[in-house]
Amino acid sequence: MTTVGTFAPKPGAAPLPRMIAAQAALETRMLLRNGEQLLLTVVIPTLLLLLFGSVDIVDTGAGKAVDFLAPGILALAVMSTAFTGQAIATGFERRYGVLKRLASSPLPRWGLMTAKTASVLVTEVLQVVLLTVIAYALGWSPHGDPLSVLLLLVLGTAAFSGLGLLMAGTLKAEATLAAANLVFLLLLVGGGVIVPLDKFPAGAQDVLALLPITALSDGLRDVLQHGAGMPVGDLAVLVVWAVVGLAAAGRFFRWE
Repeated sequence: MTTVGTFAPKPGAAPLPRMIAAQAALETRMLLRNGEQLLLTVVIPTLLLLLFGSVDIVDTGAGKAVDFLAPGILALAVMSTAFTGQAIATGFERRYGVLKRLASSPLPRWGLMTAKTASVLVTEVLQVVLLTVIAYALGWSPHGDPLSVLLLLVLGTAAFSGLGLLMAGTLKAEATLAAANLVFLLLLVGGGVIVPLDKFPAGAQDVLALLPITALSDGLRDVLQHGAGMPVGDLAVLVVWAVVGLAAAGRFFRWE
């Protein structure tokens, strides 16, 4: 005979929002405790802003160097977290079977991806606050509409997240590590982050302008440095990269 009683805690899965929030908190703690990711997401952008913002190394045109550099470093911070850091972390989670085990939990796969995205956004908020404080200390004088800045950052995050998950879900972990760091370095140099785009040959400028890092850094610079309105062209480039990257990641991502 089975005795009917009250079980505490009640057996069964927790509500979906609570599971996603718990996983997002765990992902954020893991990201901030990882030395390599912390170097990419916080230390490198901070050092670049301090170095190039206080010493005239690169000719950024008229005005204070920090006014040119701060928007580009914010774009770099988004790329380092949403693309490079996420690609490397997810690639090794896939290799070690972590994703396979998590996929068998009550948390659905889309819920896991949502938690990872939330973790990226939390980290980016911390980055933006830190870099903004440093830039103000260096004499930064931003202008423009905060809504345009927010839209650029969100679309940039979506674009880089899609590309990072696509890389992590299709390549081996070691290949992801090498490729993500290589892309980070190439886009740092050629994406208008530190070196103005007009320093490159005219033909190269047309190609570089189509990169997500260039669209994000130029869009932020137009708004924050020049006080421009909504940068429609740069937003369109980011939308295309976001749609293509996320769709490809959803189609080709392998959990094992």
